[in-house]
Amino acid sequence: MAEINQGVRETVNSQAAQAFYRTLSQAAISALTPIAAVLVALAFGALLLWLNGFNGSDVVTVMVFGSFQDMRSVGEILLKATPLILIGAGLCVAFRCSIWNIGAEGQLYVGAIAATLVGTTIDGLSVWVHAPLVMLAGALAGAAWAGIAGYLKVRFQASEIVTTIMLNYIALILTSYLVTGPMRDASAAYPQSARLVREAWTPRLVTDLRLHIGILVAVVLAVALYIFLRRSSRGFALRVVGLNPHAARYAGMNVARNIMIAMCISGAMAGLAGAFEVAGVTRRLYQNISPGYGFEGIAVALLAGNNPLAAILSGGLFATLRSGSEVLQITSQVPQVLVLVIQGIVILSVVAFAKLRDILRTVA
Repeated sequence: MAEINQGVRETVNSQAAQAFYRTLSQAAISALTPIAAVLVALAFGALLLWLNGFNGSDVVTVMVFGSFQDMRSVGEILLKATPLILIGAGLCVAFRCSIWNIGAEGQLYVGAIAATLVGTTIDGLSVWVHAPLVMLAGALAGAAWAGIAGYLKVRFQASEIVTTIMLNYIALILTSYLVTGPMRDASAAYPQSARLVREAWTPRLVTDLRLHIGILVAVVLAVALYIFLRRSSRGFALRVVGLNPHAARYAGMNVARNIMIAMCISGAMAGLAGAFEVAGVTRRLYQNISPGYGFEGIAVALLAGNNPLAAILSGGLFATLRSGSEVLQITSQVPQVLVLVIQGIVILSVVAFAKLRDILRTVA
């Protein structure tokens, strides 16, 4: 009997050790893969710069560390990180549900339009009411825009990749029409809307810097989405639908409802990013209010491994690279097209290493 008990204990200890080793291996893979992706991409970027007659290592150093010159530079990085974190964390929810929402750019634009409408047409409210109302309008507009693609997915099985891309074009054309037509500021020389009333502006964090409270909202929402996915029954249902919709349906889960929820959450986060761009940065609606934050948010989510908490770090990284690219063009005279190619290499490397990470985690 004693020998049997000893054998059982050894078996249990062996299984516990194997489970601990597997968890440790998967955590190490998740942590090291993004770092490897960025390092490989920067190495290729340095090689490309060297082939074009530049000192690759020096230029890459400027690109990565050149933007940390003073508090103003750091504030600009955090300013750029705000929409990337919001969009990346929102896309993590959609991707966890296996919904490929490629329409964050369009959802950002629609959120910016709604925020501009609320910020320019309503007057007489206090800043404590008006500023949150602008944010709410942007989030709801983004959720509704993403909900169109979600409805087409669950009702007609339309590919969300195609519909969200098409909705991107519609949102950009709609913005162009509005700022050159109905919403154009007649006194302005360029196509732009009227300035938002002061009570609708997003409060700034530091005087004399453009950094606003949106960065705090982005971090809090990313943490909230992580808790939502990991600790709530609805988040569990979203993840199960993403892993196997047939099994989820067999278990009694409403697959269509969960898809709609995932799409609307990711759309709301992108719409909120658009609202912050208008109310916190530009104070007006322009034709090109986003330099591609919606598309870059996809890479942010992939680099984070579809983890909203990790999206905070990956969003910060991409913001640093974006700021570094601007410094690079000023100090090193590197052509803009070459900088864009390096950014593209980073995104491709991230996607490739994300796939490699999934394979390694399965094997581990």
